[in-house]
Amino acid sequence: MSELTETLLRYGFLLLIWVLVLSVVSALRRDLVVGRRNRTGTPTAREARRNPELVEDAPSRPQARSLVVTEGPLSGTILELASSPILLGRAQEATLVLEDDYASGRHARLFPQGSRWFIEDLGSTNGTFLGGNQLTRALPVEPGVPVRIGKTVIELRP
Repeated sequence: MSELTETLLRYGFLLLIWVLVLSVVSALRRDLVVGRRNRTGTPTAREARRNPELVEDAPSRPQARSLVVTEGPLSGTILELASSPILLGRAQEATLVLEDDYASGRHARLFPQGSRWFIEDLGSTNGTFLGGNQLTRALPVEPGVPVRIGKTVIELRP
């Protein structure tokens, strides 16, 4: 093998290693910096005008009292709902730590708004699905409607 061929192979291998390192760093950055992309909490007046379902509150709606894992590795787990948000994901600081390879570290967040609960995807890789539809913004979660994160399915229960 000539010296030129050997040098080209070395540079090619070095380039391949750098591509791998940069893709790993990019994936980690996406999982760690997601909170900056999605604003959370009370909707602004403009958001409320565009999406009235974010602020409307019907009294006939049953109040959610617990979060139940209906499918997946944690099936049967029940969390009582309080007035604080619930972080869902694989990270250890999550309120409900999902043992699911398809969940991101900080995957989604359930939060109360008045007497309703809303869910938002936190920029996860595989997405969050509410009743079969992928979330693109924070949406209200009605009791009994399934929320799928990877292989895990959760529901709010009255």
